[in-house]
Amino acid sequence: MFNTAVLLGTLTGIFLLIGFVIGGFFGITIALVIAVLINFISYWYSDRIVLGIYRARPSKNPSLNRRVEELAREAKIPKPRVYTIRTEIPNAFATGRNPRNAAICLTEGLFELENDELDAVIAHELGHIKNRDILVSTLAATIAGAIAYLAQIGYWSMFLGAGNRRGEGNILALLMMVILAPIAALLIRLAISRSMEFRADRTGALITKKPHALASALRKISEFSREHPLKGSSATSHMWIVNPFRKDWFNSLFSTHPPVEKRIERLEEIKIE
Repeated sequence: MFNTAVLLGTLTGIFLLIGFVIGGFFGITIALVIAVLINFISYWYSDRIVLGIYRARPSKNPSLNRRVEELAREAKIPKPRVYTIRTEIPNAFATGRNPRNAAICLTEGLFELENDELDAVIAHELGHIKNRDILVSTLAATIAGAIAYLAQIGYWSMFLGAGNRRGEGNILALLMMVILAPIAALLIRLAISRSMEFRADRTGALITKKPHALASALRKISEFSREHPLKGSSATSHMWIVNPFRKDWFNSLFSTHPPVEKRIERLEEIKIE
């Protein structure tokens, strides 16, 4: 928790620094207000926003809901709300602010997996909920996105003459923030997400006691996503069990997952007593 607090604090600090560079103390005040607003919206409405982006619908499948309930009981957490997305591309994510206000979302393509593999994917997402990753990853993503947006405003302000009133030194500082701030925010989010994925893999494997089933599911999902990438917001890529987006230069900037091969290797090393 300490490392997570440091990372989120650093993200917010970068956001305030950009505000100061762009508008001095007035800018840092505005940036602080925006940061508080973003944190408030992320805390209370992040799950609704993400589920809305992908037009997810509450699952009415009694078998699926029963399966999630049984695995949640094994994980010793409340049963999360269950949503599905109509797409043949297999993938899943978890969202919400805490274990009592959480949701997992599964694509219909996951139902083509073997039962053990489907259970393993569900358990992985329950692992994120149990480890309280879901709020942290959402906050990091939204603040990092806001930093990039504010830096973009700074970029255009240079061309609109705002920088000329501050002198060459501030123009250089502003330029550095425009270039470096999104990169710094992305690196911090990357550090958060990579450790979370390894931990959720392990937690999920311990819930089902079948680490090889999760390794097999990751392999199949990765191979399918490579051939059939999902259409959506690259800023949400860290939430999915496997990055579902096309591997071009732009989407690669948002890639926060460890290599699937490394995840599989670690899973195959887990010994279940």
